[in-house]
Amino acid sequence: MKLDEALDISLRAVDREIQNIVKYDSDVPRSSMLAQSIIGQLRSGGKRIRPLMVIVGSRFGKPQDKRKIWQLAAAAEFIHAASLIHDDIIDNSPLRRGQPALHVTLGVNEALHVGNYMSARVVELISTYSAERERYAYDLSSLVTTQLCIGEYQQLTHLYDYDVTIEEYIEKSKNKTAQLMAACLRIGALAAGADDVTADLLYSFGEKLGISFQIRDDILDFTQSSEKLGKPAGSDLRHGQVTLPVLFALQNEALAPMIRDVSTDTPPHLIDPVITAIQQSDALDKTEQLSNRYLDEAAALIDQLSEYPAHKDLRVLLHYFGGRDR
Repeated sequence: MKLDEALDISLRAVDREIQNIVKYDSDVPRSSMLAQSIIGQLRSGGKRIRPLMVIVGSRFGKPQDKRKIWQLAAAAEFIHAASLIHDDIIDNSPLRRGQPALHVTLGVNEALHVGNYMSARVVELISTYSAERERYAYDLSSLVTTQLCIGEYQQLTHLYDYDVTIEEYIEKSKNKTAQLMAACLRIGALAAGADDVTADLLYSFGEKLGISFQIRDDILDFTQSSEKLGKPAGSDLRHGQVTLPVLFALQNEALAPMIRDVSTDTPPHLIDPVITAIQQSDALDKTEQLSNRYLDEAAALIDQLSEYPAHKDLRVLLHYFGGRDR
C-alpha cells in the first residue's frame, strides 16, 4: 500500500494545491518556461512525503482553516523540489528519478533561477501569515534560507573529506533532510491549534525519522540496482560525498587506503572495485544498525503521543521509513 493510501490522504488534492501555487501567480504566465519547468518538476514523481507529514501533524489539533493546512503542505513540497534542483547542480547529477535533471535540460543558470524562484515563492506565500500567533509558519521560509543551505554547503565543503566525523555527518543530515521533515509535522500541528508540547514532540519524532531516512538513502545508494536508482550504484562516492557507509568502511584498516585514494581525478573503472569492497564489508550492517537506533528513538516518542488517535499515523510513517527497500 502506498503511503498516502495508508494515511488516507488524497494525493490528488495535495498535487492540486501544489500546482495552484504556480497557477495563481500573476507574475508568471502559465505558458512561460519558468512555469512549465516548475510544473514539469512537480509532475516528475516523488511520494510527497513532506506535505503528507504536514497533514499528519494537523491531525494532532483541530484545524479551523483546512485550506491553510493544504497551502502549508504545498509550500513544503515546493521547498523540497527547489532543494533537489540545487542538489543536482551541486552534485553535477545528470539524472533525477531516472530522467534528465533540470540543469541538463535547461542549463545550469536557468535551473538555478527556477530553484531560486520556488524558494522565494514560498517566502511570499508564508508572508500572508503575519499574525503573531502564526509566526510558526516562518519556520518553513527560514528553512529555505538557513538549514537547507547550510546542509548543502556542508556537503560541498566536505567533498572527498575522509576525515569527516560521524557526528558531522549526522549534523549535515539534520540540516539537509531531517529538519524540514520535523518542521512539517510541527507546523501542521501548530496550524491546527495543537499545544507547544505536542508540536515539539512531533518535531523530535520527525527529526529522528528524517535522520534515519537519510541514512537509509545512503545505504540504498550501495545496495539498489542502477536501474532502480536511476544512476550508477555508489554514485555518492563517485561524486565525492562521504556518506555513513563510507565512514564505517574507513574504520577497516584494509579498506581505508583504497577509499582514500578516490579523488576527483579517479576514473570510474578504478572506483568500481572500491564500491564492491564497501558492499562486501560490514559497513552497511553498521550503517543500518545506526539507522534502526534512530527509528527506535522515534518509536519511543510515539508512546508519549498515544492519547491522540493520530498517533497511529506516526506508526504508519515509522513502518514506511523503516521498511524501505534495502
